[in-house]
This record gives sequence, structure tokens and C-alpha cells, in this order.
Amino acid sequence: MSGLLRRGPLRALKSEWPLLLIPLALSFLGVLTMHPFGEAASLAPRQLIWIGIGTVAFLICASIDMRFLRRTPIILTGYAICIGLLMLLLVATHAVQGAKSWFDLGAFSLQPADPAKIVFIALMAKYFSRRHMEIGDFRHIIVSGAYAAGLILLILVEPDLGTAVIFSIVWFGMILVSGISKKHLAIIITSAAIAAAGLWTFALHDYQRARIVSFINPASDIHGAGYNAYQATVAVGSGELWGKGIGYGTQSKLRFLPEYETDFIFASFSEEWGFAGIVLVLTLYGLLLARLLYIARRSATNFDALFTLGVAILLMAHIGIHAGINLGLLPVTGTTIPFMSYGGSHLIVEFAALGIIAALARDARSVPREAAGQEYVG
Repeated sequence: MSGLLRRGPLRALKSEWPLLLIPLALSFLGVLTMHPFGEAASLAPRQLIWIGIGTVAFLICASIDMRFLRRTPIILTGYAICIGLLMLLLVATHAVQGAKSWFDLGAFSLQPADPAKIVFIALMAKYFSRRHMEIGDFRHIIVSGAYAAGLILLILVEPDLGTAVIFSIVWFGMILVSGISKKHLAIIITSAAIAAAGLWTFALHDYQRARIVSFINPASDIHGAGYNAYQATVAVGSGELWGKGIGYGTQSKLRFLPEYETDFIFASFSEEWGFAGIVLVLTLYGLLLARLLYIARRSATNFDALFTLGVAILLMAHIGIHAGINLGLLPVTGTTIPFMSYGGSHLIVEFAALGIIAALARDARSVPREAAGQEYVG
């Protein structure tokens, strides 16, 4: 263990403090939004605990020598564990709101898809870092797609369409940054269109089709499948320029907007903070993503760069889909927004991912790129 520890938490944080402070700011904005400021039960106290645990996870990961993640056996073991947990989820848990997505561990619940995102990003980073000069060979697209399909299909069976879409975007984004050819890109897009048609016909449940139909024509079922999307757009619009004030969101606090602490926290925040608040949140996300891109450009190895870009793609996918749903631009799929939505497993994983990047970035400054490329290549 002593070989893994490189620096104390505060020294590890010194150079990459934006990776912690920006998420903390976003997290506390989420806490303010989900707290009712009244006698009603609040999830805010529990969320503060998760934020504390997430901060500790960041500091631990940032303090450890994370170069062992470059090892193929480590990554493949993690991938196998994730596959096993997702399979166990389907046979050993009961459906909650129609989906088997969580292990109920009493004091908290674990969604295996959350840590699987980081493992999958590490797997793709390792795969393409060793084959970036051969990305023109379509075989590598197929093999990487097979790794992605193993996770995506199990998640679709739960069923969790939103998370499956997130994994698909991460895979597609990582092959894009790896340098895919235009011809192969056209093949993938065509295949995705065919797969979407098959998904609609054979895989989607009736309620999922209804959500998509209500997205295309929200007025078709405003009291049914289109209700959530309609209430979300009302909440966003009613915030106007400066918002109604913290704790005064009528759509959320009066429960017209369901799941306002998780799936629709962006709409709830927009109602209370207005357009000015939206600009604030998007600016914070933009600063965080810009920092990740900066770190990726200065990475010591291709793996480090691709892992950092993969995390950036993951965050962008969550932000884009969640905001799009809340603004009525995308069908409702039940997707959280990073750091703001209530929840433990996704918050801890997000902080831990940034801690890993901070550790890799620290090593990039202390080890020449040529030397780093020779380490942990197994």
C-alpha cells in the first residue's frame, strides 16, 4: 500500500483543485434545490453525507498511484465483475418502478451500472491506446463494440434505457476521439439506425414507446405519458430571468413535478434560479469540462488522455441528456445530472473518477511522456 501512496490528500489536490471545488459547488446547488425549507421531509441531509463520502473518495483516489489502472488484467477483472453484478441484479433483486437497477443494501442502494461506467471507460482507453495506429481497421470497432454490447444489453434487460444510451454515447465518443474514418463512421450510424428500429419493435416496453410518442407530440397524453415532460417545461419557463427564489419553486415543492430531486432537478433548479441560474450551472460545467480537456492534452500516455476524455464524454452525455429531457427536447428516460441529482452511487463514482484523473495528471507532470509510456503496459 505504501508503494501506491504518492502524496497526502492536500498536496495531491494542490494542482487540480478545480476538479474538486467545481463539483462541490454544483453539489451544493443541488442540495439547495432539493431542500423544501419547510416541515416536509428532505433528502438534503442524506445528500450532504453522500457529498462528504464523495469528497473522501476523490481525495483517496487523488493520493494513490493510479497507474496500475493501465494494466490489462486489472481492467478485465473489473469488467468481469461488472458483468457478473449486472447479471446477478436480474436474478436476485425485485423490480422497483418496473426496473431491476439497484441492490438494496439496507442503509443505501448500489446501482452496478455506475461503477461499470468507469470500468468501461478504462477498458476503452486501454483498448484504443494500444491500437490507436490501427483504428482504420474496422475489426477494432467491432471488438470494442462487443465489449460495450455486453454491458448495454444487460442494462436494457433491466430495463434502463437512459443508462444504456449513456454507455452507447461513451463508446461512440471514444471511438471518435480515437480517430475513426468517415467510412466507418457512416457504417456505424447506419447500423445504429437499424438497431434503433429493432429496439423500437422488439425491445422497448409499451411505457417507453409512450414516452417517445409523447416527446414527439406532448399534447397527445398530457395527463399520462406526457405529464412529466410537460411539468418540467412549465417549471423551466416559469423561472423566467431571475427565478422564483430558493425554496419557492411551486412545480417542485408542491409535487406537480415528480422526482424533482433526481430526474428533474435541472427543471426544479431552473424554476427557482431562473435563466441566470442556468447560465451559472452551465458555466460551472463548462469550466470543469474545459479543465478535463486541458488535462487530456497534457497527459503522459495515450491511456491517460483517453481515460480523461472518456470521463468528459460521460459527463457531457449526462448533462446533455438530462437538460434536454428537462427542457422538453428529448424523451423522458430517467437520467441524472452529474453532482446535482440526489443519489449516492453515481455521486461517489463521479468524484472518484475525477480523483483518478487528478492522480494521473500529477504523474504526467513528474514523469516524462516517453518513460510513462513504458510503464504498466501489460
